[in-house]
Amino acid sequence: MPILNKLINKHTISLATNAAMPVIGMLVLSLMAHNLSAAEFGNYIFLLISILLADTFRNGFVQTSLIKFYAGTNKKTAAEVAGSAWYVGIIQTLVFVGIDTIIYFVHRSKTPDVEITIQWFGIIYFTTLPGAIASYILQAEEKFGRMLMLQLINQGLFLIFILALIFAHHINFQTAVYAYFAGSAITSLFTIFNGWSKLKTIRFRSKGMVSKLAHFGKYSVGTSISSYLLRSSDTFIIKLMFNPALLAVYYIPQRLMEVFEIPMRAGVATALPELSAAVHKGDEENVARIMKRYAGMLTVVLIPIAVVAFLLAQFVIGLLFGKQYHETEAVNIFRLFMCYVMLMPIDRFFGITLDIINKPHLNMIKVIIMLVVNVAGDFIGIWLFHSLYAVAIASLFTFFSGVIFGYIALKKHLKFTIRDIFSLGWQEIKTVVNHLLDKSNTEKHEV
Repeated sequence: MPILNKLINKHTISLATNAAMPVIGMLVLSLMAHNLSAAEFGNYIFLLISILLADTFRNGFVQTSLIKFYAGTNKKTAAEVAGSAWYVGIIQTLVFVGIDTIIYFVHRSKTPDVEITIQWFGIIYFTTLPGAIASYILQAEEKFGRMLMLQLINQGLFLIFILALIFAHHINFQTAVYAYFAGSAITSLFTIFNGWSKLKTIRFRSKGMVSKLAHFGKYSVGTSISSYLLRSSDTFIIKLMFNPALLAVYYIPQRLMEVFEIPMRAGVATALPELSAAVHKGDEENVARIMKRYAGMLTVVLIPIAVVAFLLAQFVIGLLFGKQYHETEAVNIFRLFMCYVMLMPIDRFFGITLDIINKPHLNMIKVIIMLVVNVAGDFIGIWLFHSLYAVAIASLFTFFSGVIFGYIALKKHLKFTIRDIFSLGWQEIKTVVNHLLDKSNTEKHEV
């Protein structure tokens, strides 16, 4: 069907790819929460957070720099970039594995679960490298169908292994770690044997390209770690300043915000290669247009969703998290979050555009400014109002500061206005909708 073929494109496949991981991951977490003891589940969460934090370093150091220097280049340069990225990725991974090995031999824990965590962290982190490099390369090549397949294999295998352990009554922290390792190992071997990870390109690495990737990566790592701290700062401050029970109240609307993160991650995934290709061609006008198109379309799409979410906040929180949170601050905090949803796509695309035009230090400064504003706003708001709402309101100023700095920084290099973003986004949405309606009408006439 023509309309179905039109709907299945790189944008919808990217959306499915970015939705698959959190959806399957949430299902696995739910299964493990119901089948592990509280202590074992806590140990698994600790291992998972440790791996995710290390992945933040890897993604920051390798992902954005690989895509920037790989997308839109010739085969020779692409091979050099891929090989150099492999070299940088291996060095970075060996550093983390080395630190883990030292901790393992120096800190001999008397607790078996901690021993297992330290023992398996390095092994799992090294095992996931080929799959990570493959996903970066596939994104740079805009092969989003393969990216979706890779995510489904990785998360799907882990889900199957966990279900098998549950049915066999062998589920515990240690066997869950084995399942995580097995899923990662099979996925990485799959990418090596079918050539998606381009492991053989490591022989084409060059000292100059390794230096370029490392120089760019040090700023991307700074941005990634600052972003991680920005996302976590509210949690740490609430735990410090309030009753621990209120942490769950604030965590609920935070978790619901992940729904809005899915289309943004999908948009970023498809926009990065396009932006990189435009930069390699020296087409600044197209760089600005791509940035405006994606930021504008996502903003236009998210605004009505945010309005509906604002109106249905109480119903949604009651349905998903139970009546005990139905009348808490969680409802109004979620509504406050909806007030700055329209700033999120603009802020995100200002950041990645700064990266792609080779100004990663400015993106890092932007995120650090947001972190400082958020932490200062939280403490000032709590001191003045002694309320969780103050923490949520501080987030509004956080995103405003990011958008303002990003706008000022980008205006020095690209020609655009905030009004351009909204107008182009609206035009693009109308074009897409009209095109789909025309296709639908054509099919009806043909029938």
